[in-house]
Amino acid sequence: MSFSKTKRLFLGLGAVSGVATFYYLNNSKYKAHASWTTNYISSTCAKWDDNWDHRAPESLVNPKQILSAKEENELNEKIEKQKSKACRHILLIRHGQYVYGETDKDMVLTELGRIQADYSGKRLKELGLPYTNIIKSTMTRAQETGSIISESLPDVEVINCDLLREGAPIPPDPPIGSWKPERYKFYQDGSRIEAGFRKYFHRADPSQEKDSYHILVCHANVIRYFVCRALQFPAEAWLRLSLNHASITWISITPSGRCILRVYGDTGHMPPNVITNR
Repeated sequence: MSFSKTKRLFLGLGAVSGVATFYYLNNSKYKAHASWTTNYISSTCAKWDDNWDHRAPESLVNPKQILSAKEENELNEKIEKQKSKACRHILLIRHGQYVYGETDKDMVLTELGRIQADYSGKRLKELGLPYTNIIKSTMTRAQETGSIISESLPDVEVINCDLLREGAPIPPDPPIGSWKPERYKFYQDGSRIEAGFRKYFHRADPSQEKDSYHILVCHANVIRYFVCRALQFPAEAWLRLSLNHASITWISITPSGRCILRVYGDTGHMPPNVITNR
């Protein structure tokens, strides 16, 4: 074999090895390991982003590169004024069981769905929390569920919000064969649902002195997507979660920006014979 052929052979093998190594290194970081002992390098998706809502106090001021002692004190005062003092609690309620129909107006609650909503309304009342408002999706089944809940909480302000309507938030991984929306649905619904997340999920404004409790009456896809986003889990995982009708999910956002899932899909306040999810 000539020198030039040998050289080309080694160069070819080197290129193949380089591609294989690159492929391995870039794919290994996406693997979920069963235990931390199997991989001493933590997953990149496990790293918490402290400024996920872009409201971290340090990000709201624009300091100079070089500061005098006086300027540094002034900067620290500005940062202190931007710090949240209260906790935002988001209670997400899925609508009750409903009738499948061709249009939204046809999709009204079943009698069982109304019973489920009533149980959850009474449960929210029993918790005795100082609720700030009830925010309802404008779809019929969520409107009816919210109205029934309001009967137990008559003094709580009610707000309607189109951003909370049901939809296809993001292509799920793994996909499911029985549910395959057109790609444009993810494009249309995804941006709207993400806008809903950004509107309601953020740390409290610095001017807020007391904890707030917001009840969002909406839909399974929306709630599951919100949970994944709030916990900084891969958003594509939303369809791996299941959610009962009229269930209660509770997420708290602390002044530091930490998100705590206190309750997910709770229907323990209902008798077993009225619990459904489809």
